[in-house]
Amino acid sequence: MREAELFKIMQPRAFGGYELGYDVFVEAVATIASGDGSTGWVYSLGAVHQWLIACFPMEAQHEVWDDNPDAIAAASYAPSGRAVPTPGGYRLSGRWSFASGVDNVQWGMIGGMLPGEGGSKPGFLLVPRSEFTIDDDWFTMGLAGTGSKTIVVDDVFVPAYRTALFSDLLTGQAPGSKASPNPLYRQPMLAVVPQCLLAPVLGMARGALSTFVEQISGRATRGAVAGGNNKMTEFATVQLRVAEATACIDAAQLMIARDLTETLDIVQRDQQVDVPTRMRNRLTHTFATKLLVQAVDAVFTAAGGNALGTKQPLQRFWRDIHAAGSHISLNWDAVGSMYGQHMFGLEPRGQY
Repeated sequence: MREAELFKIMQPRAFGGYELGYDVFVEAVATIASGDGSTGWVYSLGAVHQWLIACFPMEAQHEVWDDNPDAIAAASYAPSGRAVPTPGGYRLSGRWSFASGVDNVQWGMIGGMLPGEGGSKPGFLLVPRSEFTIDDDWFTMGLAGTGSKTIVVDDVFVPAYRTALFSDLLTGQAPGSKASPNPLYRQPMLAVVPQCLLAPVLGMARGALSTFVEQISGRATRGAVAGGNNKMTEFATVQLRVAEATACIDAAQLMIARDLTETLDIVQRDQQVDVPTRMRNRLTHTFATKLLVQAVDAVFTAAGGNALGTKQPLQRFWRDIHAAGSHISLNWDAVGSMYGQHMFGLEPRGQY
């Protein structure tokens, strides 16, 4: 994927990238994930982090890409580490889980509470690969090939220019966002970045549906008691499951496309993306995931025992999409309740 320059889709042109938008990014991710969920997931995270690095101060961007324009980063967003102020930056220590693709990156982008005036605030810190170790602890039933292991940092100095505050990223006001003439980088982080989780899910659902149709076409059921030797394509239940999966995927795609188009259009008009729009986008990230998981469940349960073999791609899509759907950023209960709080005029409890 690096040799094919796929990670350059949203990388700044100043550093050898193409500065293409999230619409191109989502389609590229979904296409890869339709063949293999783990591969699509790793690609998605690596490629979207190029967008995030572009939001850091220019000094950090030069450090990441000047000597290696192909450099990519793995990330762990939770501010679980300890950053201690020191002249010129911070001393950082801690463990960060779920760093997808970490074995193949040159940088780690990790969350931490950054002490400063007015108290500590959550943000990202960039750490070169030479300054962290990897705990090989990723043994899972789904997305097993993502290598989403744990980053371990032990008292490493991180200069202040290699940090970015969540509060700035959430409003499209990060240092790199302001420095770039391209509105692509002025979009609020959580209005667009969760697409990196949703896009692989879209691809998995597409792949599962395509696999199901291919496998079922021309296949006859054995029929334990009745219905033996009948073509599976002639069963109404099978026909209905294909229709259900297709409709779920189509609905999800329409929601994704609408959000990406409207969010970028707002920024291109030099306007702020308001809270209702950001909330709507977060709702899409989770509800579209529900639809796509439903699509895979529909065809998987209709495939019968033939789909259970470990060499069968359909069961792998089923495991991978359920693993992806368990990600907290795609969790319907968490984001759905947050949206409900917003609609009722309550203080939303969550990230948007």
